[in-house]
Amino acid sequence: MLSIIGTIIIGFVVGLIARAAMPGDQPMGIATTSFLGIAGSALANLGGSTLGLFPAGSTPSWIAAVVGALALLLIYEVLHWFFAD
Repeated sequence: MLSIIGTIIIGFVVGLIARAAMPGDQPMGIATTSFLGIAGSALANLGGSTLGLFPAGSTPSWIAAVVGALALLLIYEVLHWFFAD
């Protein structure tokens, strides 16, 4: 349970870091930024435990979480650009 709460807290902060690190203007609010950070942190947790980089259920490292959030932010940007009016 504590690892889930840790993933959410880290994900929130990581979403803000990833958005600041991504060049350009992202047309999204704080809720979407937070969701992408949390999803990126969860993705890093899943990927890191699958690859054996850290134990399953542990809080992922900050670097892994930022990389996961940046990957999801990049996918979001591409989809937004592709489907924009």
